[in-house]
Amino acid sequence: MDVVVTDVPEHGRFEAWEGDRLVGFAEYIRSGSLVVYPHTEVEPAFEGRGVGGSLARAALEDARARGLPVLATCPFIAVWMVRHPEYADLAYQNRSRVVD
Repeated sequence: MDVVVTDVPEHGRFEAWEGDRLVGFAEYIRSGSLVVYPHTEVEPAFEGRGVGGSLARAALEDARARGLPVLATCPFIAVWMVRHPEYADLAYQNRSRVVD
């Protein structure tokens, strides 16, 4: 399966495409200091085939490249981050807070 994941900022989401078919997406709300991932959806016929993981990885790599902490309110992204501890440093909850 060749799934291509792209950032579609005008829709506020990462999209997973197989050919000309949209098979999943991960929505985001991005500011200059935080990115929130509220919802991920994969077409039922593509569940269990790695599409969700590809979306999560692309979204988290994008957050890392932008230097943004991640607030994963989407249960799928939150659990995916727990299962992939190499992304734990991105979790908003894990960031130390500086108090003036």
